[in-house]
Amino acid sequence: MPRLVTYNVHRCVGVDRRLDIERIAAVIADLEPDIVCLQELDVRRARTGHVDQAQGIAARLKMDFHFHPAMKVEEELYGDAILTALPQRRIKAAGLPTLRNIPGLEPRGAIWVEVAVGEHRLQVLNTHLGLVPREQRLQAVALAGTDWLGHADCRGPRMLIGDFNFTSVTRPYRYLTRDLRDAQRHAGLDRSIKTFPSAFPTLRIDHCFISEEIVITGIHAPFHPLARMASDHLPLAIDFEIVAAGPRSDLRAG
Repeated sequence: MPRLVTYNVHRCVGVDRRLDIERIAAVIADLEPDIVCLQELDVRRARTGHVDQAQGIAARLKMDFHFHPAMKVEEELYGDAILTALPQRRIKAAGLPTLRNIPGLEPRGAIWVEVAVGEHRLQVLNTHLGLVPREQRLQAVALAGTDWLGHADCRGPRMLIGDFNFTSVTRPYRYLTRDLRDAQRHAGLDRSIKTFPSAFPTLRIDHCFISEEIVITGIHAPFHPLARMASDHLPLAIDFEIVAAGPRSDLRAG
């Protein structure tokens, strides 16, 4: 049964303010995921020692990766990635709209990778939305539009995952759940799984939205000391099955 993990790694700086890629990779490896969606990765940034964090984590997990820099400052990059050892290909990586009249907003983006899961082609979209509600609404509309989830190639089993910075009582959440289902609610859990802040999680802002072809069989967030320390978010692990028949994939790893 496949498992996907979404994890805001906070540039691999833990709540103890220590930079530690090995610690982040260890938290992920302990979950034994098939697909990993990461947010807040630094690549060649001075503040984190000029290390390519996407490549470093992927190497430790023995996975291929696709990285999208939502922000670029000369050679320094910051953004999101999808990692997997399954056959896969990147479909799209691009920025998301923002509000031009509010200075200082961090650029946001999304990355879309098609992954072969058995005989199925799973469309995986990873994102990290902004902090301002109006900005989140613009970005949610864009993700639901014809460039992303509404694209002609985004058919069959689909998962939209990441750090959305909104809870389930907001307008962007309601907008995205018009056509997709909230994985946690679909799973019928007795209580919601919260992931932020990692030390004492009180907010559910890391989400997984799924199409009707996907059945959720389990969701959890590890709460052991390493996971609570490694980042300001806990990782969210989602176990699932794909129930709709799909074309046999000819994708290859690499």
